[in-house]
Amino acid sequence: MAWPEKEKIVFGVENMLKVNMGLKPGEQLLVVTDIPTTKQWNVEPGPWIIDVSERALLAKLVAEIAAERFPENPVTFHPFHATGSHGKEPDGSTAALMRKPQVILAITTYSLSHTNARMNATKAGARIASMPGFEAQMLEEGGPMAVDYLQVSRDCHLFASRLTAASRVEVKTPAGTDLRFSIAGRTGHVDDGLYNTDARFGNLPAGEAYIVPVEGTGEGVLVVQPGWYPNLTEEMVLVFEHGEVVELRGGGAVGDHFRALLRVGNREEPYKSRRNLAELGIGTNPNAKRPNNVLEAEKIKGTIHIAIGDDIHMGGAVEADMHEDFVQPTPTLSLDGEVVIKDGIWQIE
Repeated sequence: MAWPEKEKIVFGVENMLKVNMGLKPGEQLLVVTDIPTTKQWNVEPGPWIIDVSERALLAKLVAEIAAERFPENPVTFHPFHATGSHGKEPDGSTAALMRKPQVILAITTYSLSHTNARMNATKAGARIASMPGFEAQMLEEGGPMAVDYLQVSRDCHLFASRLTAASRVEVKTPAGTDLRFSIAGRTGHVDDGLYNTDARFGNLPAGEAYIVPVEGTGEGVLVVQPGWYPNLTEEMVLVFEHGEVVELRGGGAVGDHFRALLRVGNREEPYKSRRNLAELGIGTNPNAKRPNNVLEAEKIKGTIHIAIGDDIHMGGAVEADMHEDFVQPTPTLSLDGEVVIKDGIWQIE
């Protein structure tokens, strides 16, 4: 395990706090990260322990750089026990702490985006960057943080406005994805990385426009290709009917993991809500490149992503204890019959 190289990320950290978060003198900054529990140390494989621990070390270094470079800002570093899944609530002490500062960086392994803890912090006025799966190289020169976020914002707004105006979505890919759903009455949103006003929230690295499908309307097949989800080595197929996953085929060990999480056919909670078709996202970051890190992959310009699980924290109606994104390369995306992305190439400007 290697301590992140400070000299390679100092500029990126400074730029992130100034440009993305708009940190002002005197504001409180909270850096939260998740660390393995005693049980996880005993049952999880070594590579998982290393990944989580390295991310926690990166978060600590980011907090130290922030304290050094922004001496007028109180900086708090807070590790908490890893929840084990994206969208699962952190402990009560962590949730309470998140309601106090003006700016929060959540450099975690498991996403806090779709949690009440994050939502309540937003309601309290905090500006929050959710950074699940974040890696040091994202802050380095040429990485997805070193991008013109003003242009990313313009592109996000372009697609968000199209999503808001549309009613029907169709997604197809060469791998076999063929999925249709309604977005009638739903609003397109932007995650442009500019969280410099009170209660702004999103991912870093950023770069997507997104919308919540109307619950119960999703029909078709979603094919997740090998290499486009962590540790996925064989094709995984999700079949949707009436806005819910009704079958999950293939995927090897990753597929087994999701079969256990979703328990297709079980109408009880939390399984039913986990199977909900939750999001359509459109990547807009030209510096995002790596397919096997979901945080970065879903921002890749020319991709779209489909999520299952929680959508209430994005303006939908389903609350779940997970939210999982599946990135689709070279998609063809149609809105009300108009092709706006064809084989991964934007058709609108």
